Amino acid sequence: MSRGRRDVWNLHIYNDVTYVHDNEAIAALMRRVKPAGRPHTRLIPGCVITTVSWKHWTCLFPQHGPGRKHERVIALEPWQQEIVERHPGPFLRGLFHSDGCRANNWTTRRVGGELKRYDYPRWQFSNRSEDILGFCTWALDLVDVPWRRSGRWCVSVSRRAGVARLDELVGPKR
Repeated sequence: MSRGRRDVWNLHIYNDVTYVHDNEAIAALMRRVKPAGRPHTRLIPGCVITTVSWKHWTCLFPQHGPGRKHERVIALEPWQQEIVERHPGPFLRGLFHSDGCRANNWTTRRVGGELKRYDYPRWQFSNRSEDILGFCTWALDLVDVPWRRSGRWCVSVSRRAGVARLDELVGPKR
């Protein structure tokens, strides 16, 4: 978000140009949240920036503030927590589509003296903010998806049932 004139805030959503459906959905969502708003887009190499201006963006995103997210406290307001508790799937979709990925992982195991390769899908979420990582794991717990911290800044979902559940909730970027 950036501050414009007369305390009007500009919400900018940056997204890869290849995700045409998601870029259309971003503009449609902005119109739903601010019906009188007219989202406008700018193209930069490989990216679409969708922007809407409004004085009340900071009411919806009180976490906004100066500095890097991982160097300051990020907390959900009680009303935001209630929304996530009722609708954890869309929250997880937003987290994983912005800072996550679904990838194919592999490992080798010796079975009967023979080395075999196993390939399996995996969801990963990466963020340097411990608070945001905590939101992710909390939401995963809400939908009974087993997770683990696979690195300092990474949450992984590798169990078959958990991956299938996230596939349902998050879906592919389009």
